[in-house]
Amino acid sequence: MSLDGYRVTAVHAHPDDETLWTGGTLARLARLGAEVTVLTCTMGECGEVIGEPYAALVAEELDMLGPFRIRELADALAALGVNGAAHVPRFLGGIGRWRDSGMAGTPTAEHPRAFVSSGEEAVAALAAELGRLRPHLVLTYDADGGYGHPDHIRAHEITVAAADRLRAEAAGGADADLWGTAWAVTDRAAAAAGFAAITEVPAGWLAAGVDDIATAEGGIAVHLAEEDLAAKRAAMAAHATQVWLGDGRVSDVNPAPARGAVDSSGAADGVWALSNLLCQPLLPVEHYRAGSADPALLDAVLGAR
Repeated sequence: MSLDGYRVTAVHAHPDDETLWTGGTLARLARLGAEVTVLTCTMGECGEVIGEPYAALVAEELDMLGPFRIRELADALAALGVNGAAHVPRFLGGIGRWRDSGMAGTPTAEHPRAFVSSGEEAVAALAAELGRLRPHLVLTYDADGGYGHPDHIRAHEITVAAADRLRAEAAGGADADLWGTAWAVTDRAAAAAGFAAITEVPAGWLAAGVDDIATAEGGIAVHLAEEDLAAKRAAMAAHATQVWLGDGRVSDVNPAPARGAVDSSGAADGVWALSNLLCQPLLPVEHYRAGSADPALLDAVLGAR
């Protein structure tokens, strides 16, 4: 199967979202020849930090996490094989134009550059980017942002608005079949099977189940080959301040190893955690809901059938 000639853009709120939500799919698309671009809306300045060496980078202390995460993002994009030969991060509106808004109800949402208040300027900026990239398919989160993060919801809003604007402007012309959309979700059935496959939770981590994370019913399943899973694992490891893989590896960011295990069912390919240390399964499949994209396009690009 070849995807030569297809163009796909993923719109994500923070560095690491491209990997956690769509990483295996993006690696697969690039491997099959598609031109894949990740647009990141903020530098993730309000993230937490796993590991002691760089813990003081958080917004509440040195407020230097954003620049650090740019390097993590670049390494993750290289692992996934996207954003051209140099794998350079592309930030909506330019680097630092919008800032991580933090979780709902936090004071960071009041920052003058908070992405949640990006307004028409962000829609126009994304429409301009998509107009240059001319993707056949645009991926982002569902309307609830996957789990309610205000920046994820905002990324969905501006993606819908920008894609609708471009399709209206095309009005049946040569570009009328571009800018179809689809929404990345965590499928409940796949996640439940993945949690059931965990046989060992790393020491110090918290055992969890499917009810501990936000899930939905995913209509389109993208099954990942081993090379796609390997690329996703490498990209997750690149985001070391945000993601902890339970495979025993260490880094300068987090010198503490963690090791978990899964059974041989194939429902999970390992375990990982965010800074909350909830042990989650690394799923061998990623799921999407159709937005405005034609079903035939989704079949062709995502390989839904």
